[in-house]
Amino acid sequence: MNLDFSAIKESKNLLAFSAGVDSCALFFLLKTQNIPFDIAIVDYNLREQSKEEVTYAKQLAKKYNKKIFTKEVKLQNSNFEKQARDIRYSFFEDLIDSYNYEVLITAHQLNDKLEWFMMQLSKGAGLIELLGFNTWEIKTDYKIFKPLLEISKDELESYLKANNHRYFVDQSNYDEKYKRNYFRHNFSNKFLEEFKDGVKNSFEYLQEDLNSLNIQNKALIKKEELELFKNSHDDNLNIRTIDLSLKKRGVLLSKASRDEILKQKQIIISHKIAVSISDDFIWICPSSNKVMDKKFKEICRVNKIPKNIRSYLFEKDIDIKSLVI
Repeated sequence: MNLDFSAIKESKNLLAFSAGVDSCALFFLLKTQNIPFDIAIVDYNLREQSKEEVTYAKQLAKKYNKKIFTKEVKLQNSNFEKQARDIRYSFFEDLIDSYNYEVLITAHQLNDKLEWFMMQLSKGAGLIELLGFNTWEIKTDYKIFKPLLEISKDELESYLKANNHRYFVDQSNYDEKYKRNYFRHNFSNKFLEEFKDGVKNSFEYLQEDLNSLNIQNKALIKKEELELFKNSHDDNLNIRTIDLSLKKRGVLLSKASRDEILKQKQIIISHKIAVSISDDFIWICPSSNKVMDKKFKEICRVNKIPKNIRSYLFEKDIDIKSLVI
């Protein structure tokens, strides 16, 4: 299994580990190419086996001289998948911030990519959402690297068995009360068994088509966490720009939210991100309730600063003149 890890050979890397097929295979593939990395694992205390998985992770870390970070949590019964993801990525981001990691490596593979595609397709999604799994994802302070997206789960399992590497099977992955598992066992796994080569080629062609659209997501101005983009006067392109910016901030837009943004033009998303579409620009920044003085309000009014953006500028003491293009 020949993978190109050259892009992370010189960076400080953190591997999201679970002791399952995907992350175990990735652990040994990275090790084989002498890629530097440490590992992080979360124990959700939902299965007795999870203790063995953490123990195995610690054994691997000790044997191969890796730092290991563990987190133990207990989740509520409602919306488990979202809770687990939020806790997991909060843990990773705390480690990235504390230890200056540059790249978070995850073991998402081809089956995961097709599951995502089908789940988005079932909800009603555009091209960007359907292709939401990319090899690289750029966050504000780090990058996420998914090097296994062209490799199926059965290929990874074959690799582990051929090299006598131990791994665990999480039985909760077979519980179809979780939506991802439902799609996995009823659709994506069966589809890949028969049409794997075609799926790989289709994802490649779709990505090339998306790249050809040349959607620009580079901010004209960036101050603190404020981003200022050009209004393209095309609702579809504008919402794509907003969607990509919000994804970097950990916010995924629903169809209802996208529609509401285009309808209202000025809105607060998820109670934390202010978005405004003005005549010439798209403004995106954290929402703020900072009380402004009258002088600052007047300066904002004269300079046509959107109302839901002003408090953040005041809170961060951002010079209005620096936003004039």
